[in-house]
Amino acid sequence: MQTIEIIQEVIEKEAEAIRNIPVSDSFDKAIELIYERVSQKKGKLVASGMGKAGQIALNIATTFSSTGTPAVFLHPSDSQHGDLGVIQENDILLLISNSGKTREILELVDLADNLHPGLPLIVISGNPDSELAKNADAFLFTGNPAE
Repeated sequence: MQTIEIIQEVIEKEAEAIRNIPVSDSFDKAIELIYERVSQKKGKLVASGMGKAGQIALNIATTFSSTGTPAVFLHPSDSQHGDLGVIQENDILLLISNSGKTREILELVDLADNLHPGLPLIVISGNPDSELAKNADAFLFTGNPAE
């Protein structure tokens, strides 16, 4: 297979994965929560994830910031070692975990809830049955595409 054919195949697989993302009312709910917490209550979006999910969360935070929506990336391990103070009472957490079971993310949720009870959670995951998904105020299902 030629390099160009391989590149075209990869792009087509990525495009197909995007086309297959299930779109639900949860997207509206996530937008409403971000609007309420950030625009109305002057909080910020705090995005987090481990590994590849963390890289995506970082990109989401920088994209929100560059479009005028206050957002930061919080590494879940760093939150356990002194960086939890970045989370304030009017913030909203956007958490990414493909499995919905990432230990560091679950621990971040507990720590944040102890600091500011009731912070809303937007969860992006491929596992709608996970504890993380069940605790989400808005759950965005990825459809669990092949990696």
